[in-house]
Amino acid sequence: MKRVLTLLVVSLLASGVALAQTGADAGFWAGLPDPLRLTILTTAQVVGVTVVLILCVAYMTLAERKIIGYIQNRIGPNRVGFKGLLQPFADVFKLLFKEVVVPTNSSRFLFIIAPLLSIIPTFAPWTVMPISDSFVLADIDAGLLYVLALTSMGVYGVILAGWATNSKYALLGAMRSAAQIVAYEIAMGFALVGVLMAAGSLNLGDIILAQQGGVLNWFWLWLAPLFVIYFISGVAETNRAPFDVAEGESEIVAGFHVEYSGVAFAVFFLAEYANMILIAALTAIFFLGGWLSPFEGLLGADSFLGQPSFFWFALKTSFFLFCFLWFRATFPRYRYDQIMRLGWKVFIPITIVWIAVEGVFVWNKVGPWSHLATAGS
Repeated sequence: MKRVLTLLVVSLLASGVALAQTGADAGFWAGLPDPLRLTILTTAQVVGVTVVLILCVAYMTLAERKIIGYIQNRIGPNRVGFKGLLQPFADVFKLLFKEVVVPTNSSRFLFIIAPLLSIIPTFAPWTVMPISDSFVLADIDAGLLYVLALTSMGVYGVILAGWATNSKYALLGAMRSAAQIVAYEIAMGFALVGVLMAAGSLNLGDIILAQQGGVLNWFWLWLAPLFVIYFISGVAETNRAPFDVAEGESEIVAGFHVEYSGVAFAVFFLAEYANMILIAALTAIFFLGGWLSPFEGLLGADSFLGQPSFFWFALKTSFFLFCFLWFRATFPRYRYDQIMRLGWKVFIPITIVWIAVEGVFVWNKVGPWSHLATAGS
């Protein structure tokens, strides 16, 4: 029944979009109630963004294996499709056809729902992400608060996955991972307080517009310590190397998802790579001007390179994604005590101190946010 309903909804969406784009049926489309038209268009946009994100996640796995292979003087996947371009689909089909084994003594409902609690918070923030100067699904004023709330939800999926399996090894991995996520989430939150002070708005589009004026007006320069801490904390929060201590150091297990198999196992890795893309995109928005051009004001008004566009947003996001892979191929894994010390004793104090320094800058009208002090007075 669910498959029939899904096919029906997809058919209605496809037919609605086709009718909307056909001049001969423009009268029919115009005759639909406004709420129905808005629902069809919004749903089509959401489905489109979700499909693109899933494809980006799939090819992020291929890019990781290719780039790390190049760094380590290896070839990487090159058998499935032209130069290995179909390898992500082969991996997906392999996991889809594997059996999902639910442990006998586990909490079945929580065991199944835990992967969903990990993947949903990684896709939902894209509804408020301004990926270009003309496209955003939901332009809400509290976008920054919405993103913070959703990114903090991912830890529940990790904890439930470790606890619901009724396995001591999975529970230990979940506790390690959850403690790490919480520690670095605090540092990321303080870093975003600095962004909020600089932009004077919770709207992500307004945060980008507050960085207009060229590269020197982007927040990466004036909030350099917060910029570095936010990105490194994002690497740690996604359990990526060199912070990947969810996989135990002394036991040969995979951490909190040790009991998962098949598509349920794939969902956790889908969430990890989707989180990488999300952190990279947010870093580009908060500190590198999002879709703003680095050549703003330097090239002619008609020049493509001088105009804000999705191209710049994608380029900046790709750079940070490359850094994720670069770190994995370069740095050894940290000990757990080193990771926790860095989060609690280094990152959090530095963010608090720099927020105070930024407050002095704002008060004395120093920096690109000097207009905030002028407006307040």
